[in-house]
Amino acid sequence: MSHEAHEPAAPHLDFQGTTPYEDYVRADVLTHLQHTLSDDPGEMVFLVTTQVMELWFTVIVHEWETAARALRADDVPTAIDALKRSVHELEALNASWRPLGRLTPQQFNSYRSALGDGSGFQSAMYRRMEFLLGEKSASMLVPHRGAPRVHGELAKALHEPSLYDEVLRLLARRGHAVPEAVVTRDVSLRYEADDAVEGVWARVYGGEGDAGGDGGGDLVRLGEALTDVAELVWRWRNDHLVATRRAMGAKAGTGGSAGVAWLEKRARKNVFPELWTARSHV
Repeated sequence: MSHEAHEPAAPHLDFQGTTPYEDYVRADVLTHLQHTLSDDPGEMVFLVTTQVMELWFTVIVHEWETAARALRADDVPTAIDALKRSVHELEALNASWRPLGRLTPQQFNSYRSALGDGSGFQSAMYRRMEFLLGEKSASMLVPHRGAPRVHGELAKALHEPSLYDEVLRLLARRGHAVPEAVVTRDVSLRYEADDAVEGVWARVYGGEGDAGGDGGGDLVRLGEALTDVAELVWRWRNDHLVATRRAMGAKAGTGGSAGVAWLEKRARKNVFPELWTARSHV
């Protein structure tokens, strides 16, 4: 047996073109997308953080669309897996507020004018997230009329069932008393809470008609994964509200929005509403 010491193999450093890492990640593209419009050094943090948020929106939309397709195919485990992944992604997304959440008004004002009429309200990928949550509104397509591809993707998402629509259709196929009017509703409209759906969730959580029958069946697991998502969406909205309130108080928001007043209204709303109210009846 040889006792000669062997040096660890050196990494491969010589490539004909760009590195395989660059070819896959496109890091050079990502790290050269930052074009600040002011001389303030804090603007770079704001811009990069906003771009990171857009990437997380993209991943979360992918997960929720995966979950919706799985639910259409009655594949609850795959849907739950996608939702659970999105929970971790939402936690990372929500952490994006930390670099922005301690801005003083003076710091924010030093580059706020660079945004012009720009506002996160105009984010197409965030709008797709909202549509998947059942927060539908045809008027939200208007800002994107000048971008045909983006407008087309949003129009498609507007007229497709939301993630929650697919959940309720699954419950109906499982024999639960989801009203026909809910199952066949116009999915391009905002979802409104329904007392009968609340009753369905109360019975599911009570162990009726769920595989397992002990409160631990697949529909309860699905409901809990959705509740985890809903809780983090609520936290996102509240963190947005707090960060905005600290940076600009009650002033009007960029892009003509009502700023804090609009965010306060949004923060009071829950997604998947019956999953919350049904708990009072279990």
